[in-house]
Amino acid sequence: MTTTILPDGARDIAIRAALDAGAGLRGRLSQTREVAYKGLIDLVTDADRASEELISGRIRGAFPQHGFLGEEGTRGADGSEYGWVVDPLDGTTNYAHAYPHFAVSIALERQGEAVLGVVYDPMRDELFVAERGGGATLNGAPIRVSAETELLRSLLATGFPYEPGQRHEALAVWDALMDACQGVRRDGAAALNLCWVACGRLDGFYERNLKPWDMAAGALLVAEAGGRVTDYAGGPFDLYGIEVVAAGSGLHDPLREVIAASIAGARRDVG
Repeated sequence: MTTTILPDGARDIAIRAALDAGAGLRGRLSQTREVAYKGLIDLVTDADRASEELISGRIRGAFPQHGFLGEEGTRGADGSEYGWVVDPLDGTTNYAHAYPHFAVSIALERQGEAVLGVVYDPMRDELFVAERGGGATLNGAPIRVSAETELLRSLLATGFPYEPGQRHEALAVWDALMDACQGVRRDGAAALNLCWVACGRLDGFYERNLKPWDMAAGALLVAEAGGRVTDYAGGPFDLYGIEVVAAGSGLHDPLREVIAASIAGARRDVG
């Protein structure tokens, strides 16, 4: 596989921005938060905005011709060959409660395909980096997905939609998998869940109703760590889609089959 040629300096700038933004988040964690709501329970804090301002300033200063899509509203240079997809604080609800499980996620995409992914967990000081065709690393050491093939022996993770009225199908999948695997974790940070699949801590991750910034960097990390990443139907992963199933190649289909059957059953129940 040929490594993608990135724009000059892109990798280093993304890493430095993630590290500095993460350090800022870590330093502010114990402070009083300013919290606003984007939906019924979907919130944003002053820390999200400060982190995005730092990242966008670095990236847009270096690459003003590139597109930029940030969760907290930063936009720029639409129509460019390259675009940055940024979650300045993955795990905002955790952060607002001083629950120390969150990350900074930065991806660079080229014509709709992620070519660089950087995720930094400031509380564990763990830096995940992947380049398309170049493999995936954790703090500079190569990582690989789990080799587990039996669903019953797997540890999975997922998340739920923000709006309670949209959770019926997700709960049906949860119930089915709780009987089919060792356990399912819901810890509120999709980018970190994907990174943990990439390094083998988790055997699989699935979630629907996601945004590009939730998935872009982490999905590339899983793929470059030898995993399989698709949509719920098993089709090609779309970073501008709304869903992802990520696991090692031997576990992916069994996981996806339970998801599909559970969703179909939930739809019959409400039909």
